[in-house]
Amino acid sequence: MEALDAIGARRSIRRFTDEPVSEADVRALLEVAILAPSGKNAQPWRFVVVEGDQRAGMIAAMRKGIDKAKADGAPPGSSEWTLKIMERAPVTIFAFADMEMPESLTDGVPDVLWLMVNVQSIGAAIQNLLLAATARGLGTLWICDVYYAIDELCAWLGESRVLVAAISVGHPDESPSPRPRKGVDEVARWHKG
Repeated sequence: MEALDAIGARRSIRRFTDEPVSEADVRALLEVAILAPSGKNAQPWRFVVVEGDQRAGMIAAMRKGIDKAKADGAPPGSSEWTLKIMERAPVTIFAFADMEMPESLTDGVPDVLWLMVNVQSIGAAIQNLLLAATARGLGTLWICDVYYAIDELCAWLGESRVLVAAISVGHPDESPSPRPRKGVDEVARWHKG
């Protein structure tokens, strides 16, 4: 599949079959992810792959975080639906920035700016992964609802780095239509000489 075809064909998949994803496929996706551009070639991405029986611990950590957020009065948003998707996906890949979270997002401006650069680089790596999965006939879901359980997931994974997102990967059990997109003229403007 050509790159532009993969971009056009990529969908957020929320239903997966029970067919496992091979380690070779996961490794191939990660190999493409790390080809992404990164600020100062820092290559700040770090990935943790969860599959098989380990998924139960991931789900328990996610559930604990969602329950805690709800008990604290935070609306759960789509996190509980996302949890069900993560339960069905044979593989979940957690993407981390290779740095500790700054103490405050208002102190230490260089740390915050470097975090922003790293997050953009990791976003590019995630997009590479999504497109490579599409080209291989796999489905993916880019997940930010993990923030509802960020402390619990990081503790369970044994990570102190900055959690950026998770990606569910599996064989799609749905074929959604494209979502509507705004036109270029709605989202871009030119400054011409």
